[in-house]
Amino acid sequence: MMKKAVFPGSFDPITLGHTDIIERALPLFDEIILAIGTNSDKKYMFSLEKRLHFLRETFKDEPKIKVNTYKGLTVDFCKEQNAEFLLRGLRNAQDLEFEKAIGQTNFKMSGIDTLFFITSSGKSHISSTVVRDVIRNNGDYEFMVPDVVRKN
Repeated sequence: MMKKAVFPGSFDPITLGHTDIIERALPLFDEIILAIGTNSDKKYMFSLEKRLHFLRETFKDEPKIKVNTYKGLTVDFCKEQNAEFLLRGLRNAQDLEFEKAIGQTNFKMSGIDTLFFITSSGKSHISSTVVRDVIRNNGDYEFMVPDVVRKN
């Protein structure tokens, strides 16, 4: 049976923190679906099309990676995709507490397990929120994002 995982997020934009976790998870799975949850209440810096482009371009040479969007509950999307696992990254204790509650709820609702990856050394300061703030203030954000995001 194929081992599939979903890595959900807004990826606004994708960062080197995201790519670190995705690359480290690749050997464990036959397929990883990078899933952009669409939330009409949220204001994004980058359009959905741009975020999809960033993901597809960053992983264009990795056949195990699929890119998709979804609405509604992440666990429902996982079931539709026959994915048994969710992937999440942890930067700090706050992430752990927040993600643990979601992971426990998801498991209780669906039996889908969440695998947590701790960010690699030197990457825990990177978040999409920080990147967006640096971009808004015309700072240097290039060391935190993949090439495709830098070209914007």
